[in-house]
Amino acid sequence: MNPTTSKTPTAPTAEGDHEEKAADRLDEGAIEAEGERAVSDASGPDAARNSDLDDNLDDDIEDDLEDDDSDRAPSGLAAAAAAVVAAGLGVVGLTGAWTGRVVAERETLLGQMKTASGGSVARQISEIYGDAWHSTALVNGLFALLALLVGVFALVRPAFGAPAEEPQPGWVRAVATAGIALGVLGVLISVGMYFDLIVALPAASAAAG
Repeated sequence: MNPTTSKTPTAPTAEGDHEEKAADRLDEGAIEAEGERAVSDASGPDAARNSDLDDNLDDDIEDDLEDDDSDRAPSGLAAAAAAVVAAGLGVVGLTGAWTGRVVAERETLLGQMKTASGGSVARQISEIYGDAWHSTALVNGLFALLALLVGVFALVRPAFGAPAEEPQPGWVRAVATAGIALGVLGVLISVGMYFDLIVALPAASAAAG
């Protein structure tokens, strides 16, 4: 009796399965390669170079803005300060300053010394009162003239600045204009008082009577 050997047939390997597995591995490898390439692009030398360029550009822009502000600030500050000073000098030119009072008292003292040994009434009026009067008018006129000059400087200062300079604020122009007006008025009053056009000195005949 011949023994019968039973053989179990081996299932043939499907070629389609091998091809699908190989395609899957290729797809995974491509995805990994793209991810590594993206990481290398984001952190590579090109990215660092681009970051440095962006930082330098931001620094240049900030420096330009700071330079512009530093150029404008002194110019605007000078005009505003000049306007305020002009207005203050104009008020002093109209109301008088302590310097004018000191000069007037000095002239009065000199007049008393000159007429101590005697003199006519007209000479006493001129030496004691007239010189002090005129000295006060002269000092006040100088303050008024200075206010006029400073106010004009405050108004015309932007014309000599940079072309891109911002216009003056309205209050600066208003205060400068007020200083100019006060200065002109003070000069006119001082000239009138100095030459006895507004109020004349007492006449010798009226003083004697």
